[in-house]
Amino acid sequence: MKTLEQLKSGQLIGSKRLKLTCALKEFPREIFTLADTLEVLDMTDNHLHTLPDDFGKLQHLKILFLSNNLFEEVPTVLSHCPNLSMIGFRNNQITTLAEDALPLSTRWLILTDNALSILPESMGKLMYLQKCMLSGNKLTHLPTSMKYCENLELLRIAVNAFTELPKMLLELPKLSWLAYGGNPFCAKHPACDTPLKELAWSDLELGVVLGEGASGLISKALYKGKEVAVKVFKGDITSDGLPEEEMDINISMGHHDHLVDVLARVTGHPEGKDILMLELIPSSFFNLGLPPTLETCSRDVYPEGFTLTLSQSIKILQGIVDAVVHMHERGIMHGDFYAHNIMIDKEANSILGDFGGASYYEPKEVKVRNALERLEVRAFGCLVEEMLILSKDDQAQLKRDKLKYIKERCLTQVNHQRPLFKEIHHMMMTI
Repeated sequence: MKTLEQLKSGQLIGSKRLKLTCALKEFPREIFTLADTLEVLDMTDNHLHTLPDDFGKLQHLKILFLSNNLFEEVPTVLSHCPNLSMIGFRNNQITTLAEDALPLSTRWLILTDNALSILPESMGKLMYLQKCMLSGNKLTHLPTSMKYCENLELLRIAVNAFTELPKMLLELPKLSWLAYGGNPFCAKHPACDTPLKELAWSDLELGVVLGEGASGLISKALYKGKEVAVKVFKGDITSDGLPEEEMDINISMGHHDHLVDVLARVTGHPEGKDILMLELIPSSFFNLGLPPTLETCSRDVYPEGFTLTLSQSIKILQGIVDAVVHMHERGIMHGDFYAHNIMIDKEANSILGDFGGASYYEPKEVKVRNALERLEVRAFGCLVEEMLILSKDDQAQLKRDKLKYIKERCLTQVNHQRPLFKEIHHMMMTI
């Protein structure tokens, strides 16, 4: 309430950012006093259901968050904001997205967990769209015009009503991170029912929290004197899909030196939560990258001053591509193949984790299988590009050139011209 009072008293004049979370039922008109400077407006967690007709006065607005409100349609007044590039309406009650409701400047769109059954053909006009989050709606198809979204790199369509994978996605030149699990066309992985050791929640001695993601909480634990990791799934839909899908993928993955092993299923949680016991990653490991920022949108960032030698980069990439070959042989696409989901240590040993965005495809459908694999190949190309930037030493120019060649082949905009991971694996191992 303090911020609202400050806004009304004129104390916030000149502000570039404004966050208001105070059970608002109506849009405060005083926000327009910031029209000359306001770039980020966050009104998440209120009770709003409309925006004023003159919302377009906020000509400098770049980012708008309206998640966890009561909107039933995306306000068409958004199209009057020429600089608006990031729009978030997660967890509203949206059933309608009208033609041309979104500004052409839209770069990052979040409509997760709503009730949309159709998208407008005007989606194809969003030439700057890079990241589109549509999981948890009622969509049965995507508008054919989306084939013109040539800058789209990350798409989430999990937990909708698709009866088949939209094939035009396989032709998008930059699509690299795709999650589609939990739709009617999706089969369960045949290995997800693999017998797994079961143990009781009461058999664990819970320790410190190691981290929290969209799908669950990971803690250190002791089981019969052995240190392990325990992931307690939240049970809610995430931007990537359903936690039970992630559990199935984890179980189906099988053992690999560069993946986290699933050790057991844990039963008897006091709140009935789904739980997996996982191999504990040694404390010497750390995240290779950091998640994309509001500015970078679909590309990871790295700590300031962080560098690698070329030989370290090559070793990391060799381990990771080995893991991805293993996954795709089992019909599993990671879907979130980023540096921030890779852990490394000082010796450049690497582990790929976080399968919340992973999807299963049936390996027998060769054409679709290869096209989906080549989507993820582009993600690998982005990773190689970043590793080359991080590798500051100018030694071994021949190896650097070979790595650049791999990057260029992975990033080619024509899907079928990209190599598959087995070929990439061979090229990486012969650098």
